[in-house]
Amino acid sequence: MKKIAIIGAGFSGMAAAYDLRKAGHEVTIYESADYVGGLASGFKEPNWDWSVEKFYHHWFASDKHMLALIKELGWEDKVLFPRPYTVMYHAGKFYPFDSILKALLFPGLGFGIHKIRFGLVGMYLRLTNNWKALEKYTVDEWLRKWAGDKVYEMMWQPLVIGKFGERYYKQVNMAWMWARLKARTTRLGTFEGGFQNFADRFAEILREQRVEIRLQTPVTRIWREQDTGPVSVECERIERYDKVLITLAPEAMTRLVPSLPGEYLRGLRNLKSMGAVVMTLALKHQLSEDGYYWYNLPKSAGYPFLALVEHTNYVSPQHFGGNHIVYVGDYLEPEHEFFRLSQEQLLERFLPALKKFNPKFERDWVRKTWLFRTAYAQPVPLRQHSQNIPPIQTPVEGVYFASMSQVYPWDRGTNFAAEIGRRAAREMMEKN
Repeated sequence: MKKIAIIGAGFSGMAAAYDLRKAGHEVTIYESADYVGGLASGFKEPNWDWSVEKFYHHWFASDKHMLALIKELGWEDKVLFPRPYTVMYHAGKFYPFDSILKALLFPGLGFGIHKIRFGLVGMYLRLTNNWKALEKYTVDEWLRKWAGDKVYEMMWQPLVIGKFGERYYKQVNMAWMWARLKARTTRLGTFEGGFQNFADRFAEILREQRVEIRLQTPVTRIWREQDTGPVSVECERIERYDKVLITLAPEAMTRLVPSLPGEYLRGLRNLKSMGAVVMTLALKHQLSEDGYYWYNLPKSAGYPFLALVEHTNYVSPQHFGGNHIVYVGDYLEPEHEFFRLSQEQLLERFLPALKKFNPKFERDWVRKTWLFRTAYAQPVPLRQHSQNIPPIQTPVEGVYFASMSQVYPWDRGTNFAAEIGRRAAREMMEKN
């Protein structure tokens, strides 16, 4: 039996703890926040019976790692797959875009060669498994060549600009786009009561298995004093472990383990990522009278955010005291002014745009708002990115690293957070 510490009580940290404890190891999780769930955590008003995620999350029907974990926990009946409406913007209007038929009817591509090229490219990317051949090309150059300028600029360029901004969108490699099309479905799932309910229940299972979860316990430093000695973890006191798994952002990893060799540290520091700014609004009335759920918004159309999601067109407003819950958010570089503006200042930026979704909207519809920001939300995969992924086992013996930046070519999300957490647990158990 090994004594193991896990830094971070997000989905990857808890999934790793679950497997390590099942194998008989002594496990302690350190978490700086006063809650579990990490970036998938949520919040809840007193009159709500569901939580709302701080940074919007859902599962896809193809999320096999997350759904397998839920099956092991015996909670399959708690996973819900409503069928909401996703829409695309074109010439000032929104059109449903959540099935092959709807995509074929989308007017932005006309009815000729462009629509055929769009379909063929999409089919090829879904069928091929050779993603490594794609990562030497950027999304911009590969899709311009095979789908054509018009198809790319209408259908995919707005997504890539929205995700990665003007600075990075031409540098993102094509394997990232392949992975999105390969792994995602139009069926979107959630957990009864919200993702925080899942995280809290999972934490209770771990505690019942005698995993110690120390909330509000930030770790300040991790080191190994001798080649054969234990790994030291410093928080309010120093404790020693046989192995330590860190599930935080690469930047946090560089601060926690300063003894990492220079090459490994440089690799971590060279990993690029985008932050996220998300405002959630509780409204008196339904915003989309058509019942639309997810609006994909091109930056070129002048919206002050990348996406608008009316959550209560997905699950009932009855779960939220009759409030209609709307998310507006964006992926932005941490230097963007939206990371500095106050909540009220951001609200003033966002409110005028809501009239574009419903001309009847008035400011007094807003009952309450919440603002959440994180500097680490979306890894940026550059050309030949597989060569830049840091291994789970670091050069410091006994110290392991599992983060969103290592799930490549797949995109970030709870499904691959669970996968890499469990993969890290396997590596830790395989290594004596």
